[in-house]
Amino acid sequence: MTKRVREILSWYDSENAGVRSNLARMLNQGKLGGSGKFVILPVDQGFEHGPARSFAPNPPAYDPRYHFQLALDAGCNAYAAPLGFIEAAVTDFPGEIPLILKLNNHDVLYDEKDPAPSVTGSVRDALQLGCAAVGFTIYPGSSQSKPMYQELRAIAEDAKAHGLAVVVWAYPRGSSISKAGETAVDVVAYAAQIAAQLGANIIKVKPPTENIEQPEAKKAYEAARIPLGTLADRIRHVVQAAFDGRRIVIFSGGAKESDEQLLTTVRGIHAGGGFGSIIGRNSFQRPKAEALKLLGQVIDIYKS
Repeated sequence: MTKRVREILSWYDSENAGVRSNLARMLNQGKLGGSGKFVILPVDQGFEHGPARSFAPNPPAYDPRYHFQLALDAGCNAYAAPLGFIEAAVTDFPGEIPLILKLNNHDVLYDEKDPAPSVTGSVRDALQLGCAAVGFTIYPGSSQSKPMYQELRAIAEDAKAHGLAVVVWAYPRGSSISKAGETAVDVVAYAAQIAAQLGANIIKVKPPTENIEQPEAKKAYEAARIPLGTLADRIRHVVQAAFDGRRIVIFSGGAKESDEQLLTTVRGIHAGGGFGSIIGRNSFQRPKAEALKLLGQVIDIYKS
């Protein structure tokens, strides 16, 4: 085990041996193994956005087995998906890559302003599938956020008691936040802090923009002269909000964009001390050869 992995694990001394071992499994997996950095493949978009919007650009991606193989071939640290996608393919890839079972999901057939995802899997499911971790989405800013926090607290307690790590998707969204505010630096940092306070071992947020949503937060940023001018500055601040960098914070890839746009974002994440990327549509919506090339470039940036 590398010195860097031991250092990261030391931040989780209060967790039991099972949780720490599963964190180590992910930290030591793939082409970034031992570096303390992550590239994770998440494929919950079929549930979240619909099958055609997710997989029609690359029809082989309708097959759950495709994503297991893509994550393995790319050298990812882990693969995350809802219950059905993992169940449909896990027997073909037993123990080959750490799995994160996404335990709640939201669809857009009824896309309310204040989203409330449904619990769609259990800790028992994750254990039976041999997962290393469970994943859970919270929407800070939604009028439904309090029940989500309570659900997460109960699920995290159960998961950790059984040795599973907890990954939290912290996505600000709701009628009290503007569309631009969903990625405002103050809001993203707040979401990372909330996820850390709720016991997340790994936190997933969106890359923050320079926008500041909350008037009172704006005063605090100006008074403290917090630098926000570059993406690296903003990434550094979000990581700082997660217990001064003592919680793993990774950043989403978002909707499909050009290779150079994505790589520019990844360079900013790396320069700002982010722990890595979780890239779904920007990988599986490309033909496999293109996806592997792009993910290889992302991994090379994090290795540098």
